[in-house]
Amino acid sequence: MSNKAYLTMENGSIFEGEFFGAKGEAVGEVVFTTGMTGYIETLTDSGSYGSIVVQTFPLIGNAGIIPEDFQSSSIKVKAYIAKYPSSDPSNFRNQGDLGTFFEKNGIIGVCGIDTRKLTKLIRDSGVMKGKITATPPTQADRDEIKSHTLAGAVAAVSCDKITRSGEGERRIALLDFGVKNGVIQALVSRGCQVIRYPYNSPASEILKDSPNGIILSNGPGDPADPANAPIIETIKQLAASKIPMFGLDLGHLFLALANGYKIQKMKFGHRGGNQPVKEVSTGRVYISSQSHGYTVEAEDSSFVNVNDNSCEGIDYGRSFSMQFVPGVGGGPKDTAFLFDRFIERM
Repeated sequence: MSNKAYLTMENGSIFEGEFFGAKGEAVGEVVFTTGMTGYIETLTDSGSYGSIVVQTFPLIGNAGIIPEDFQSSSIKVKAYIAKYPSSDPSNFRNQGDLGTFFEKNGIIGVCGIDTRKLTKLIRDSGVMKGKITATPPTQADRDEIKSHTLAGAVAAVSCDKITRSGEGERRIALLDFGVKNGVIQALVSRGCQVIRYPYNSPASEILKDSPNGIILSNGPGDPADPANAPIIETIKQLAASKIPMFGLDLGHLFLALANGYKIQKMKFGHRGGNQPVKEVSTGRVYISSQSHGYTVEAEDSSFVNVNDNSCEGIDYGRSFSMQFVPGVGGGPKDTAFLFDRFIERM
């Protein structure tokens, strides 16, 4: 039986490789991530939900599978493309290689593709949809690529009930749009009690617990998806309470929409644990971990991306937000101090 895999892009380009892990078909937006490490966090980051993720760094999987580094309860990518996935990982916490883990959990992996050529295509032409198949693409495959949409992404990754973590005196309400586990860990380690709410929780339910601060978490999808409109209204109601809010990634975009800013889709987004951001007030540059394809149109950014000058943060006074998740999972700890800044504002 052939192990051949084909990736067909929206513009008609075809890339040939081989399956590792599960074999099958997958259609989704094809995006690249520039991290040299942090593949475990990328695979389990809710920001990757529904995407076919390409690693630009060719050697992936050397540390194997390490469940304690997962940022959610499951793999979130639709499919995963790596040039050379390791079949013989070495790490004292390793619990198996990527291919075996993928096969056991039904995750489609493709290797051997010219990932440099694929990345250059996305970088030059812009992000586009694609489909992985075990046979050369048909017209039906091309039609499916063009018609594919991703809707209701937040609902698919949010929790389904209220949970509590930590026993600190500071109570933080976390509105879960696909939160990274590291965010909760960072807050609990700072002496906070974190109350995690499903994405569609009403403001009245959140305010009933008298939180000292509110986190708007990271997550996947288009912030302007009509399914997200009720979330924006909830954030407006929460803002009226004057309780400090901290928006992260998708939460940053939601908070901007709630405050009248406009959002635009980026050419190919920012993904990877090596994204440079500059704090405008100090001129200091930090390295951040990011996973998003949208940005806020803002002239009053508190942080900007060094590569393209796009908005990476907005300060609203008591509340503020970042286009990245500070110091959490898959990236450096440079910006972890922003959690302390949030606690100070509370």
